[in-house]
Amino acid sequence: MNWEGELLALYEKNRAEVGVIKTNPYGVPYVLLPPFHTTVTAQIEVTVSTAGDFLEAIRVPVEERLTMIPVTEKSGSRTAGKEPHPLCDNLQYLAADYGDYIAGAASCYELYRRALEMWHLSPYTHPKVDAIYTYLEKRRLMADLIRTRVLVCNEAGQLDPNAKIQKLPQAKAFVRFRVREESSTALSHEECWRDRSLQEAFVSYYRSGQTKEDLDYVTGQYEPPSYLHAKGIRYDGDGAKLISSNDETYFTFRGRFAKKEQAFSVGSETSQKIHNAAKWIVRRQGHIYDTLTTVTWESDLQQMPAWEADTEAVITGRRESAEAAAVLGIGDEEPLEDTFAEDYEEKQEAAGETDIGVVTAGQLFSAMEGYRKRIKNTSRMVFMAFDAATTGRLCLSEYKTLETTRYLDNIQKWHERCGWYQMKYSKQRLISYIGVPGIRDIANLLYGTDSGKTDFMTIPDKNGKKLYAQIGKRLRPCIWDGQPIPKDLVNLAVTRASNPQIYEKRYHWEQVLTLACSFVKKQRYEQRLEEWNMALDRNCSDRSYLYGRLLAVADRIEYRTFDKENDGGRETNAKRYMSTFSQRPFTTWKVIEEDLQPYLSKLAVAERRSYENQLDNICQLFDTESFQKNERLDGLYLLGFHSQSYELKKMQKETEEKK
Repeated sequence: MNWEGELLALYEKNRAEVGVIKTNPYGVPYVLLPPFHTTVTAQIEVTVSTAGDFLEAIRVPVEERLTMIPVTEKSGSRTAGKEPHPLCDNLQYLAADYGDYIAGAASCYELYRRALEMWHLSPYTHPKVDAIYTYLEKRRLMADLIRTRVLVCNEAGQLDPNAKIQKLPQAKAFVRFRVREESSTALSHEECWRDRSLQEAFVSYYRSGQTKEDLDYVTGQYEPPSYLHAKGIRYDGDGAKLISSNDETYFTFRGRFAKKEQAFSVGSETSQKIHNAAKWIVRRQGHIYDTLTTVTWESDLQQMPAWEADTEAVITGRRESAEAAAVLGIGDEEPLEDTFAEDYEEKQEAAGETDIGVVTAGQLFSAMEGYRKRIKNTSRMVFMAFDAATTGRLCLSEYKTLETTRYLDNIQKWHERCGWYQMKYSKQRLISYIGVPGIRDIANLLYGTDSGKTDFMTIPDKNGKKLYAQIGKRLRPCIWDGQPIPKDLVNLAVTRASNPQIYEKRYHWEQVLTLACSFVKKQRYEQRLEEWNMALDRNCSDRSYLYGRLLAVADRIEYRTFDKENDGGRETNAKRYMSTFSQRPFTTWKVIEEDLQPYLSKLAVAERRSYENQLDNICQLFDTESFQKNERLDGLYLLGFHSQSYELKKMQKETEEKK
């Protein structure tokens, strides 16, 4: 199925949602629009009676400003031209007395009045249409709004050009209507933008005026065509169009076709449904990164694991707030408590989660099985990415469908083959899990900075959202299709993990380190079919792995001698030399080993002998030639370092519990 057919099928399957305004988990309202309707942000709300009398007017609260309105083909695509909407519009169109309060302003009231009158006099009129027409014919909308102090005038009696409503000059405010029965002040669906009978009345009225039919290239049926298509797909106010054929100056289609009708023809209602479905699904569950918008859904809208989410979010069936910070440009993670960075080491060791890896691995399997039980044999996953090179043209930069069973298999493989000990701070608590971070977190860890002023690794400049999109583009084939992980991303993660001194906060470096371990683990499987896990491999004789183990023991020996009050923020020599050690391990290890002696002497005899025995046992696994090589270590040394560090912490905790 092509992308147009996919969006059309999405609309038809969810007809029950038409006209129902909902809010996604991040506070963004969305609605599946009826044909020939769009959404706008309204600043003023006017209430009239069914007899056409003015009752009240208010400024619309920001959180309630989303408004559905009927539109024509031309008004829905208007930019600089004058084309009235059929019912609700800007003051310039609705107010006959607009020019009385704005010097030199041209009113478009007559254009609007003629359009509304045609609907009002047609067999498809509606009581709300009759009431609004009767009121506006009194030609005193501006006066009523000024009298009720919704609009503000200056001393000269003109509309104050400096006053604003929702950051918009009040002269450009958009007006929506309520129609109230005289006998009731709380009539259900008195709001015009929620009245399904009013929406259906306009659809019938607009259809009655469409007479010309042509071949619809999407459905193969003959129906009234449309050559002016909707905009606002990515967000309200987005002027970029997905389908456009009105440019005859720069030879958009000439040279191949004599006229635009020969190039592409889409039915009017088909176009409406395609664009309305795209708007609905993007606002419901899309992600926006700069100019790029991505959205994924299951063909029956069953909840599926988000490919861009971390393992913990996949298991719990939700999108973590850090992962959703870019959803429609809003959302943010909660701030960390002030003391978290200071006592991180103690919190990590005292977490008591040494067995969380086994539990999480089982939970991942159970979660994926639960997802598989929801789907039908015909189920498929759909991915679309929209991007805009200019403000007026939108392209479908990527489109992919995949059987949902295969999608789930690949998601599970991604999280299992990248599975390593990870941690994140969410809702004022430390969460540890075995898996891989989400796409947004990966971008932050690979390209973000740790200034010490913020609690999270972030990409501070305006190119940040582009990097999020770039990482998403490059890793999506790895997750969706099981393709190899890009080598440059693995190398970047290893390089950053080998430089702990660039991080102000220890837990930021720990996150980069565990991400690098995840990437290296997956790369080793892809290149050599090697299976690695977090358990320390005491028999591995790989040179890089053994050198990583030596570095971990040296780091732990020095750390054990620290005075927590005076040395809590100091780095060990092992970490300071880590970058040099990864490039010249043999010569650097000599320096680290010599520096260890004073710290060993500070330890209790039993503990000192324990660490010395561990160093000896690791060295015995080397052969002389590989030990004396001074060549650069590969990423496997980080797995050895982290596994050995984790094992030492676990042993220390068990020893303290026995005591």
